[in-house]
Amino acid sequence: MWGMSDPVITTVGVPRELKTAEHRVAMTPDGVRELERHGINVFVEAGAGEGASITDGDYRAAGADIVPTAADAWSQQMVVKVKEPLESEFAFLRPDLTLFTYLHLAAYPAVANALLDAGTTALAYETVQTEDGALPLLAPMSEVAGRLATQAGAHYLERHNGGRGVLMGGAPGVRPAKVVVLGAGNVGWNSAWIAAGMEAEVILIDKDLDRLRYVDQIHKGRIMTLASNRGAIERSIAEADLVIGAILVAGGRAPVVVSEDMVRSMKPRAVIVDVAVDQGGCIETIRETTHEEPTYVQHGIVHYAVGNMPGAVPHTSTYALTNATLPYILEVATEGAAGASHRDAALALGVNTVGGRVTNGPVAEFLGVEWVNPLAAFAG
Repeated sequence: MWGMSDPVITTVGVPRELKTAEHRVAMTPDGVRELERHGINVFVEAGAGEGASITDGDYRAAGADIVPTAADAWSQQMVVKVKEPLESEFAFLRPDLTLFTYLHLAAYPAVANALLDAGTTALAYETVQTEDGALPLLAPMSEVAGRLATQAGAHYLERHNGGRGVLMGGAPGVRPAKVVVLGAGNVGWNSAWIAAGMEAEVILIDKDLDRLRYVDQIHKGRIMTLASNRGAIERSIAEADLVIGAILVAGGRAPVVVSEDMVRSMKPRAVIVDVAVDQGGCIETIRETTHEEPTYVQHGIVHYAVGNMPGAVPHTSTYALTNATLPYILEVATEGAAGASHRDAALALGVNTVGGRVTNGPVAEFLGVEWVNPLAAFAG
């Protein structure tokens, strides 16, 4: 049997996140309690949950061991995180480690190289994919990021924050902001939904007509839907006060659908929020920013491109993330990565690296390396 050759995972580490202004943590106390109930000991780095308003005492009460250093958390058989390991954490990677986190390797090739050099088994939340194409571990953060995108856009449209001085919902007798959302997946739909709730004029663009029909049925025309093509995008972008980029390719780089010329055509002081920036971005002029310095101006347009947007609301994000990831974390811990991947096709798609080889097709294609089936990689 597949799982029998896997090392039994009896310890899970939860280190503190190091990415700038990243206050989420990979597991809640309820998650700890569930793993402990299955005989899996959880080691949480001291202070890991502070940013999400979860205390060390909360973790202790759930059965976790609080360890003083990152090295202690990383020394466990399996490590769960929120964001990809930073360069300062590469030294913790090793062949007998199973890492489960958001990786976005197409956008962070240095992380991919570090995982391959170390021979680490790494699973990415964002590439776990069910038969119907759903991304269950990306969905909760996509929902949070989508809602935040509209909130951020409204903030930066204010004149003192660099924007055009436009109120999202306008005022009686005054036209509201025009919001263009590119992509009707979880991010885009949530962005459009919140924008419509703020009484903006909303256009949602996607190439999937069935998805647009679904949105139209739900919102009954309150959100205008357009089929994606270059002409429709060009016209919509030129008229927009706020553009939200929300295009996703599971495991791969986001396609660039807004050219630099389109950005130049926008109204002065309009705002772009590119949620796809952690997969390279779908706006040609985008580059990743941080919560400390979230925006920059190019061609007179305010660009917001924070790569870990849900980190701004870490309490909400942490609980939403654990709700989704816990069943998969438990599956990997109790069956081993190989056994769980053999049993669960969705989880097998989440396996990005094994033993120095890339085991996810879109990731391998973007990195320009050979793809190896994860089950074959586990078999040696």
